[in-house]
Amino acid sequence: MKYAYEDLSDDQFEELIVFLCHELLGISTQAFAKGPDGGRDAKFVGTAELYPSQRAPWKGVTIVQAKHTNGYNKHFSDPDFYSKNNESTVLGKEINRIKKLRENKQLDHYMLFSNRRLAANAESEIRACLSSECDIPESSICLCGVEVIEMWLKTFPKVAERAGLDMVDSPLIVSPDDLSDVVYALAKHKKDTVEVETDPPVPRTPYEKKNKINNMSDEYAAVTRGRYLKETAQVQKFLSAPENYEILKLYEDVVDEFQLKIVAKRKDYQTFDDVMNYLVDLLFARDPVLRRNKRLTRVMLFYMYWNCDIGSDGNVKTH
Repeated sequence: MKYAYEDLSDDQFEELIVFLCHELLGISTQAFAKGPDGGRDAKFVGTAELYPSQRAPWKGVTIVQAKHTNGYNKHFSDPDFYSKNNESTVLGKEINRIKKLRENKQLDHYMLFSNRRLAANAESEIRACLSSECDIPESSICLCGVEVIEMWLKTFPKVAERAGLDMVDSPLIVSPDDLSDVVYALAKHKKDTVEVETDPPVPRTPYEKKNKINNMSDEYAAVTRGRYLKETAQVQKFLSAPENYEILKLYEDVVDEFQLKIVAKRKDYQTFDDVMNYLVDLLFARDPVLRRNKRLTRVMLFYMYWNCDIGSDGNVKTH
């Protein structure tokens, strides 16, 4: 992917989608707003400019929804997002709202955007489900995964500029104050720990081997390594500086606590991708400093994993 959609806030992602809809549907696309039923929708009324095509555009009321995730390597087919027999999924909770809008003649067409991957078979299944459940023709349903969003941003390059998107490979310029703020913010969420004797240094397990041990997917591992490995040198330099000794001690307490969380939660998740996404969601939900420093927080988590501070490295320690 060209842009770091996962580092956007929910509001920023919604703003991006509105800018895209200005191009696809028309400049009168209304921004996302909370409705009487608690849902957040954008809306366009009229004849679309370009979608599905200039020759046969949608006409009437188009309701637009945007579902943002902080996670990497997430899919429309993930069971927390869509399951045909589970109404508590992200999409399942929206179906009743969509049905009511349709019944009240407040919806002719429906668009759903998410920074998740959307495979062709999942697209067909979800589209058919929405059509059947909500009585909307399949031709009036548009499901847009991250691949389609990326394609449209290439077609409309000014949209990314208006939305202030950061490119994936843009350099991360970090000040010592930023790093210390993030470490302090991470440290706020650790439990009281008992001081124990420091373990002797253990050689770092090769990345590919560690990924197999922890069941991290090849795709997730490649994406995070490509984005954040280049940033680890400055983190290591910062933590090893003598004047940052107290911050290093905080960092060590943080990884001890994270390791305990990972051990406690590991059984709930099939892959280590899910564990890392769980940590990210937990941290962003808890702390405004971390939400303001999303990319740096992800760098710190990657550094912990790369440095074998969190996750299993295959070495069994005995005392």
